[in-house]
Amino acid sequence: MIAPRGLIKCEDRCPAGYAGKIALMTPDQARTLMHEWVASESLRGHMEAVAACMSAHATIHAPEDADDWMVAGLLHDFDYEKHPTEAEHPFVGVEFLRSRGDVNEPILQAILGHALYSGVERDTPMAKHLFACDELAGFIVACAKVRPNGVGDLKSKSVKKKLKDKNFAAAVSRSDIALGIEEISVDQTEHIDRCIDAIRAAADRVGC
Repeated sequence: MIAPRGLIKCEDRCPAGYAGKIALMTPDQARTLMHEWVASESLRGHMEAVAACMSAHATIHAPEDADDWMVAGLLHDFDYEKHPTEAEHPFVGVEFLRSRGDVNEPILQAILGHALYSGVERDTPMAKHLFACDELAGFIVACAKVRPNGVGDLKSKSVKKKLKDKNFAAAVSRSDIALGIEEISVDQTEHIDRCIDAIRAAADRVGC
């Protein structure tokens, strides 16, 4: 039997004798948890940016799972501030979420898969889009922060021009951005435009 939307069956995750169901984590709850773990405003803003991009893509590709896609965006780096090494991130965070029992396994697999070094295959649309949005969202925010009007009048043409400048936001992996676009089989300009629009709509939370 498949649990109704918004609930998970409580068989392996609940105490013995508990026959109820656990409500799945909502985006608002994910945001609260993220704030509990993360003090950095820039890191919070990054996760908000990725969540906004994920929500925009989910509207097209998986509207029935839009909350899950947004939760994945909000929590993909929530353990990074406390556990920044490749030995810990995102593994510590995923194990914490799994122990809670209110986060769907596809979200956990997507979070693991966004780190190339994890060795976890990105075999779902959610996982592929999380990877495709992660570095690009960070790059778009970097572009916005050097503009007088922030993300307000940012265009994909400007973002693509900055991508060619290896000295700008040098820590952002251009190869990861290209791989992400390839994995979701989307036109580069279309992907950038969708993410810009999403981040613009969430600018107050993102901080750009």
